[in-house]
Amino acid sequence: MTRNYLITGGAGFIGSNYVERLLRRGENVTIYDNLSRAGAPLNIGWLRDTFGEERFQLVAGDVADAVMLQESAREADVIVHLAGQVAVTTSVTDPREDFEANALGTFNVVEAARASRRNPVVIYSSTNKVYGGMEDVAVREQDTRWEYSDLPSGVPESQPLDFHSPYGCSKGSGDQYVRDYARIYGLRTVVLRQSCIYGPRQFGIEDQGWAAWMVIAAVTGRPITIYGDGKQIRDILYVSDLLDAYDAAVDRIEAAAGQVYNIGGGPENTMSIWAEFGPMLEALLGKEIPVRRDTWRPGDQKVFVADIRKAGNELGWQPKVGVKEGVEKLLRWVNENRDLF
Repeated sequence: MTRNYLITGGAGFIGSNYVERLLRRGENVTIYDNLSRAGAPLNIGWLRDTFGEERFQLVAGDVADAVMLQESAREADVIVHLAGQVAVTTSVTDPREDFEANALGTFNVVEAARASRRNPVVIYSSTNKVYGGMEDVAVREQDTRWEYSDLPSGVPESQPLDFHSPYGCSKGSGDQYVRDYARIYGLRTVVLRQSCIYGPRQFGIEDQGWAAWMVIAAVTGRPITIYGDGKQIRDILYVSDLLDAYDAAVDRIEAAAGQVYNIGGGPENTMSIWAEFGPMLEALLGKEIPVRRDTWRPGDQKVFVADIRKAGNELGWQPKVGVKEGVEKLLRWVNENRDLF
């Protein structure tokens, strides 16, 4: 059965990849995006070149516009909410813009779903930043990485929330609104707390999308700054695996509605941001990559690794693409599209 999908932020990195998947399998897609990100016009152009002008609908709208969003969501069977402000540093510089894009924008999304007569599935792209700095969680230092002392499977969904930074507050507010609208109004909503996502069509910058940024910078000769000791550990997830999680949540919505899931690479797909990632990238490129060093940034976690067992048990989902394979795919895309950078 063909479904009507509304993808907020559908011109972005994750959104454009998901739109491609949906169109290839014959779904009806409306992209709702304010086209403010630098890569958005490039991604829309790519989708139009691939599928034609008429294959999807583009609404150039902002999620802060409740009326336009509600009208655009009227016929949606599935709403995947990806739009928002994505950088912690930007949220500190302009917290009002961050609030309107993330907290108010997400409120408008669930209100649009509530006003709809179709009882749409709502998938919310949340973040591991809702867990805050987790200063009370013990870590230990190894040769090339930090690691948790007592969380071998990573951070579970039961970890107390601690909204640190305006970005954490705005995304966390959306996280809790989406969850509570399932309880209070019976909406079919799912919260996915995502770790570091990477892959093609990601125009990464230093403050957001670090894996893609380092690959792009290494290929194009741009300067790379490593903050702290470079041993900070993150679990990273290739974008196709994330899209599998979206599909699994939609397909298993009767079990998933009202639930929160960590979606990341998990313990099997971790990488320290330079002590391990750097040598791997240098080996793939066959050259040494110069970097400059700077002090730790406020709130920078030494470790974040998601416990993804709940998604495995309830959604039947697991990452399929390993770190080296995923980075090789991303590197190939960057090399093939150097003119875009």
